[in-house]
Amino acid sequence: MEAMVKRRALGRGLGALIPSAYSNEEEGRDSFVPLAAIRPNPMQPRQAFADEGIEELAESIRQKGILQPLLVRRSNGGFELIAGERRLRAAQRLGMEQVPVLVRHASDGEMLEMALIENIQRENLNPLDEARAYRRLVEEFNLTQEDIAARVGKDRSTIANTMRLLQLPPEVQTQIERGVLSAGHARALAAAPSEAAKIQLAQEVVAQRLTVRQTEHLVKRRARPAAGPELAAAEQRLTETLGTRVRVLHGRNGAGKIEIEYYSLQELNGLLDRLTGEPS
Repeated sequence: MEAMVKRRALGRGLGALIPSAYSNEEEGRDSFVPLAAIRPNPMQPRQAFADEGIEELAESIRQKGILQPLLVRRSNGGFELIAGERRLRAAQRLGMEQVPVLVRHASDGEMLEMALIENIQRENLNPLDEARAYRRLVEEFNLTQEDIAARVGKDRSTIANTMRLLQLPPEVQTQIERGVLSAGHARALAAAPSEAAKIQLAQEVVAQRLTVRQTEHLVKRRARPAAGPELAAAEQRLTETLGTRVRVLHGRNGAGKIEIEYYSLQELNGLLDRLTGEPS
């Protein structure tokens, strides 16, 4: 696992996920294997596939064939898909008997990374599916948000904000998955002070067709009507310094408290290092 964590950054494309250590068993040549011998990727981060998109891809394959081989690994006498779920489904829809593949050696963690990168780079991934994939990398493979950020080529704050979407109420998550609310709307709603507030604000955003910017302003007004620019600036400074979401709750008597979010024990240890100036 340590070797996986220390591999080079993987945000530069799917090819960067396949270092020479995972050489093709067919010496770099494409192989054709029976479609029935390929099982779907159990690490697939995408849970929903638009039928219209699969049909369009199937029509393209019908006319031009599969231009890029599916990436697979050997498993239990057959093959397990690493990347290429949409191509696999389109080929199944066409009733193809054989498909081109590249065979790679890959661990479960590497499979999840490859599937995640492919989805992010080739088609917009549902933000909740993306958040769930990040959570799996943290919980199952002990990666920190810094590790994930290096692999997908995004800022750590982006990873943290995406994972925060999993804290939204189920009703709001359903609206995100249906495409009623965008990822930007969802991130703005995540800052609401309570679950009830998040649900109510989401209903207003949908009913009034508010933009992301309008949603951000609405959440700020409802959450802390008395908050001034100095308090907002303090929050922003703390958030940037600690690399995670920070809320400053300031009372009328001048007292208050600071809430700092974290998403794993590794994240907590990192915060302790930053706050104390000593390695934990």
